[in-house]
Amino acid sequence: MTDKAVEIANLLAPTIASLGVELLGAEYLAAPGSAVLRLYIDVPADEAVGEDGQPRSVTIEDCEAVSREVSAQLDVEDPISGQYTLEVSSPGLDRPLFTLEHFVRFAGQTAKVGLKLPQDGRRRLQAQIARVEGDNVVFLLETGEFVVPSGNIDKARLVPDWAALGFAPVKPGKDKPAKGGPKGSASKAKK
Repeated sequence: MTDKAVEIANLLAPTIASLGVELLGAEYLAAPGSAVLRLYIDVPADEAVGEDGQPRSVTIEDCEAVSREVSAQLDVEDPISGQYTLEVSSPGLDRPLFTLEHFVRFAGQTAKVGLKLPQDGRRRLQAQIARVEGDNVVFLLETGEFVVPSGNIDKARLVPDWAALGFAPVKPGKDKPAKGGPKGSASKAKK
């Protein structure tokens, strides 16, 4: 996350937590004339299973509630000068990874990673997350382990296993994969 995104995330995290969801991270994308503030929210890990035993996930109502509360707080605190658009979203299947704890939680899964500075001739990689060692994330490439300092990770997202989820293309004559709905999100233009 950028310094501005970290500043805003630290400001908004307590408000979002008071609504029963957690702030995974924020993206602040400045642009001439307008900017985008994108907040990713999720159900806390210890509440990921509802009272009925079913998995609980972020709903559109959660996104709307966060958008309303955060919008009011941003109006008062005013950390962004000029016009911006506020977007509140669930992490989706291609979940963004913002912290070392996220990499620990999803060890064993594949991530697509963009680096701030080239490392061993690479600016991007797609690899399995092996583990976290101190402030480094260790990925498994075909050529072996690739260690990346967390400070050099610009962006990272999980790569969904579409076949395991039943969304991979099917061969003619095979059953169709199950259909899924879009991830929850809410968007609101500000100032």
